[in-house]
Amino acid sequence: MSVKIGNIELGEFPLLLAPMEDVSDPPFRYVCKMNGADLMYTEFISSEGLIRDAAKSIQKLDIFEYERPIGIQIFGGDIDHMREASEIASAAGPDLVDINYGCPVKNVVCKGAGSSLLRDIDKMVKMTEAVVKASHLPVTVKTRLGWDDDSKNVYEVAERLQDVGIQALTIHGRTRAQLYKGEADWSLIREIKRNPRIKIPIFGNGDVDSPEKAANWRMEYEVDGIMIGRAAIGYPWIFREVKHFFKTGEHLPGPTIEERIEVCRTHLDKSLEWKGPKTGIFEMRRHYANYFKGLPDFKPYRMRLVAEPDINNIYSILEEVAEKFANYDATNVLA
Repeated sequence: MSVKIGNIELGEFPLLLAPMEDVSDPPFRYVCKMNGADLMYTEFISSEGLIRDAAKSIQKLDIFEYERPIGIQIFGGDIDHMREASEIASAAGPDLVDINYGCPVKNVVCKGAGSSLLRDIDKMVKMTEAVVKASHLPVTVKTRLGWDDDSKNVYEVAERLQDVGIQALTIHGRTRAQLYKGEADWSLIREIKRNPRIKIPIFGNGDVDSPEKAANWRMEYEVDGIMIGRAAIGYPWIFREVKHFFKTGEHLPGPTIEERIEVCRTHLDKSLEWKGPKTGIFEMRRHYANYFKGLPDFKPYRMRLVAEPDINNIYSILEEVAEKFANYDATNVLA
């Protein structure tokens, strides 16, 4: 049976790319799509920024045909502003609209947005209903287990948000208090999936960083799909590796040096196309270490890459890396 969000067919067990601030932009989404991501989301976009027509927020609405299906994720603390933001996001032409009720960072929570809504379920429900009514697209939600260990209320959240019309729910297996520390606990996600009242797809998120873990947790926690975030940064091959493991029970060899260079350069080229040379080069700097993680003595190359402002010189450094590690077996570096 194919998993569906509204009329969007996602296949038997979809792998979702998590919306990550300063990471999940179109260049990064491109290389993840190339490697098998089934559903992707934009970086989260401030409802206030959309309403003010702020340049940074508007740019995050950029989506491309090759990315489909794709969702635009919005966040905010004011119900009317979220309703308006939903209309703006829907008009940008995504396949769905997603609401962020999971972001734990202080400057989001202090504005009554993100995971702060886990402390006010009534407001969360009203906000969700407003977004659902304002959009002609399927609306989904990403959230957490609860605010802290004493208030894990996502079971109630799942029922009530389904009742007001959301069509899928992604749950990160941590509380807001945990931030990204400790281990994700998916046991409550399984309870929600087993709830006979719940008819919408339930996706699990948190700590999936290997094909074995994806396969084991697929069975153990009975989710409809898995969202992968940090494990994909600098390693978009995680999607194809998980799918290969599902299909064969065997490990796909990791990327060679040539593949690492090729995908890194593709990511860089897309960054230049979308952001222009100055910003494209600058924002790509956060990715080099991840693309070449685990390679011995790579630090001098990384230092040069992050300091170099000229694109032709960056290409030359990447060629040097290819030559330096031409005989190095990188396929097991991140195994």
